[in-house]
Amino acid sequence: MTIDRQQVAAAIPHPLLATDFPELGEKYEGKVRDNYSKDGRRTVIVSDRISAFDRVLGTLPLKGQVLNQIAAWWFEKTKGVAPNHVLDVPDRTATVAVECTPLPVEFVMRGYITGVTSTSIWTHYERGVRDFCGHSLPDGLVKHQKLPKPILTPSTKAAKGDHDVSASREEILAMGKISEDDFDAAAKMAEELFAFGQKHCAEQGLILVDTKYEFGKTPDGKIVVIDEIHTPDSSRYWKADSYEARMAEGKDPESFDKEYVRRWLKGQGYTGEGEVPVIPDEVRVEAVMRYIDACEQIMGEEMHFDLSDPGVRLRNNLGLRA
Repeated sequence: MTIDRQQVAAAIPHPLLATDFPELGEKYEGKVRDNYSKDGRRTVIVSDRISAFDRVLGTLPLKGQVLNQIAAWWFEKTKGVAPNHVLDVPDRTATVAVECTPLPVEFVMRGYITGVTSTSIWTHYERGVRDFCGHSLPDGLVKHQKLPKPILTPSTKAAKGDHDVSASREEILAMGKISEDDFDAAAKMAEELFAFGQKHCAEQGLILVDTKYEFGKTPDGKIVVIDEIHTPDSSRYWKADSYEARMAEGKDPESFDKEYVRRWLKGQGYTGEGEVPVIPDEVRVEAVMRYIDACEQIMGEEMHFDLSDPGVRLRNNLGLRA
């Protein structure tokens, strides 16, 4: 690892919280990413903001650098499985991509029955639900258990501040926002990407538990992967070598993703409503160290970080005037 806890902690006062680069075009601000569109290209800048329970909860130091690097690595690794929108990665927090029209559905793949949010499969199952997004679930499953086979549980894409809604293929199609052909083409890509990701992660000693994919259409009508792929923000990772023992002891698996922050928040009684608790610095640093650990284990190589002023660095690397 090329960075230690002290260096991560030193970055806390200087987060990449927001950007303002009108030269890059029209801006759309998501929960984590700032997107700029101009001349058929989209510049995606990954901030240090963290979101959970469909809320922006604050920042994690250097998180944007971690997410953009691992997404770029996965986009390159999976381009033979499914095409993606990437054109260039000029900065550790920025990706230049083809401007696409996003499909109005998130394609969520799940390999295990787990989660703590209101939309998680375990939350529904614990309440007695046995039909989740069109999939029949057997009685007797326990939290964190592997499902008989991976399942696709699509959801609507909520506006920032609203909640996503999980639904079956039939329910999604009945909403009339996506065609059957587009849905099925994207679903096939999601299933193939998840199988590829699970196999690679297993070889690296990790379990890719679940993930979400977003797809868009290029100007010539081609469906491609957009946004991010297999990052600790969009995916849940567990450590493989301790999974069975921790399950036998009734403990949660060792996680390497923002589930660590979700669990801390839930421990404070926060599940998405009301005032967001202030996340202590030690929790923020630990979360980032877990992100880095997982990503380096996935990649089989060390990540690299730039600790200089993020605004100045971005302007230089994106070719913008100071």
